[in-house]
Amino acid sequence: MMSNKIRKKPFDLSIVLIHAILIAGSLFILLPFVWIVFTSLKSSQEIFRLPPTIFPEMPTVKNFISVLTIQHFPRFILNSFIISFLSMTSVLLTSILGGYAFAKFNFPLKNILFILILTTAIVPFEVYMVSVYITVGRLKLFDSYLGIVFPILIMSFGVFLIRQYALSIPNQLLDAARIDGASEFWILVRIAVPLSVTPLMALGIFAFSEAWAFFIWPLIIVNTRGMYTIELGLMVFHKKFYMDHGPIAAGAVISILPMLIVFLILRKRFIQGITLSGMKM
Repeated sequence: MMSNKIRKKPFDLSIVLIHAILIAGSLFILLPFVWIVFTSLKSSQEIFRLPPTIFPEMPTVKNFISVLTIQHFPRFILNSFIISFLSMTSVLLTSILGGYAFAKFNFPLKNILFILILTTAIVPFEVYMVSVYITVGRLKLFDSYLGIVFPILIMSFGVFLIRQYALSIPNQLLDAARIDGASEFWILVRIAVPLSVTPLMALGIFAFSEAWAFFIWPLIIVNTRGMYTIELGLMVFHKKFYMDHGPIAAGAVISILPMLIVFLILRKRFIQGITLSGMKM
């Protein structure tokens, strides 16, 4: 027998309260999504019934069929995937280059430039949207994939995230590679990038979700229905005097599913990337 009894931890009411608050907050956040899912499974008559029903009495997939069979809607989904993939690829490339440079190189006005990049993160897109519109017009990029993705090719938060993580990479490791004759590009590709896979995956989720939900900018520069994204495609169900709430809810569920699936698959990497980004200042 053990000479000393294992002491039980005292009951901490504050921990119970914190968990209760977090659970209540999670349920409050999930409530709109659950409501949309239930609405997408209801008929038009049940959606407008008073008093409203929470659970669908006669679940139907008619709304999903209506969304997926409407003209061009599969093309809207493809457009969203193309735009999100282009934006994610560009953000990852520019972020690893910029973040690594700010973390491991010394050059004039380094800190000032980094502060300016961070400052752009707090400026709403609507503030400089007109200037971007004029630039895209002069480049004749209206109604094109490059024109839609133009404002989201670079993410200042991505530069910050990779820079914070790259600061934790030992300089001795990089110096050893330089002594062996490795070029800076080789060091970036063979050392920095493999060590930064976790934050890059987290950043990829951020970039993909931001591009996927982009609405205001495509609404302005897209002129033909064939270039609509899935967010713009939902406007098809906004009629002149009424809205088809069932198909809109079904389209919203379809638009959320890709991001939800990616997050569930990569959630561990995502959480690690956000946690490790603040290791060193």
